[in-house]
Amino acid sequence: MAPTPAALTTTPTSTTHDFAKEVKDFDDSKMGVKDLLDSGVTTIPKIFMYPPEILADLKPCNLEIPTIDLSHPREEVIEQIKRASHDWGFYQIINHGISNEVIDQTINAFKSFYELPMEAKKKYHHMDPKVAFYSNFNIFHSKAVNWKDSLRVFMAPNPPEMDQMPSVCAKELLDWDIQAKRVAEELMEMMCEGVGVKKDKLKEMSCLEHRKLLSHYYPYCPQPDLTMGLPPHTDRGVLTVLLQNEVNGLHVKHGTEWVEVKPVRGALIINVGDLLQIFSNDAFTSVEHRVVANPSKNPRISLAAIYNPGKRGENDVYGVFPEIITPEKPSLYKEFTIPEIQKQGLTGDSSCRAIIDLFKLDKSEAA
Repeated sequence: MAPTPAALTTTPTSTTHDFAKEVKDFDDSKMGVKDLLDSGVTTIPKIFMYPPEILADLKPCNLEIPTIDLSHPREEVIEQIKRASHDWGFYQIINHGISNEVIDQTINAFKSFYELPMEAKKKYHHMDPKVAFYSNFNIFHSKAVNWKDSLRVFMAPNPPEMDQMPSVCAKELLDWDIQAKRVAEELMEMMCEGVGVKKDKLKEMSCLEHRKLLSHYYPYCPQPDLTMGLPPHTDRGVLTVLLQNEVNGLHVKHGTEWVEVKPVRGALIINVGDLLQIFSNDAFTSVEHRVVANPSKNPRISLAAIYNPGKRGENDVYGVFPEIITPEKPSLYKEFTIPEIQKQGLTGDSSCRAIIDLFKLDKSEAA
């Protein structure tokens, strides 16, 4: 049984200093949330308790995000993707060419990693910029610690060596990077066609060249109404291809309501990032999403493949696709470089759609 950091409390603390100290103690312990649970805790420590305003509306409505069958005629699929990307910012895809066997093997490999003994996972705790195990990537800048564990691996442009990755899931990491990239490229082509630019536009902009695989493990939570798996946020990149197991928890904001993404066997979840909303001049929408804490004894496991531009020099300028700018539909955003975004030092508590707000033109500038 893993020891619990002695400083962690389950009763309210009175000062910011106490909170910061407990967060540091938890981080220094190199425990995951799974290890904390295995240590025997039956109530969640204070550092995991979210502010009431974030927890006020955890119940989803009865709507469902669109599901798109990629085996249907291409023109029909392009139109469905265009509509879903604008109206929802999220959709599920089926018949994408990845077998259920591969999906199951991938999920099980990551489950095996998270369920290793704590000592076996410790060496990956914030180990390296390329491979890292953690609960919050910005644990010292967050309002609360998330009730989850994560494994982040940067797969491109400079992938880690095989021996830098956990052996129980290294093969699956490499294989999934290939599989998800194929799907992402196909989707990017159809999304480009949907907004009226050549299908290779995003590829030419290097949007497949910076790739991150981010896996999350959401263990059982004894007090799911007091914490979050992931708080509301938008994805800052271009596109995310998400694989999840069959445990609920992902919610998408649609208008003023939260919609639960019901797991579909073998499906992949696709969502628009902030950068793609900018590139498309708001033809596509980056929307808030969250993961509620898991009340099930079965863990929720997900694996996100996140795509960003690989060209990151001071002279690599991005903005709205020039081909879609017209006098009737002027650009809504100013041009920018990736270093400009990096210099902002955006943390996990930055507002959702922070990149969109950063580069949005006011009405007089857009006219």
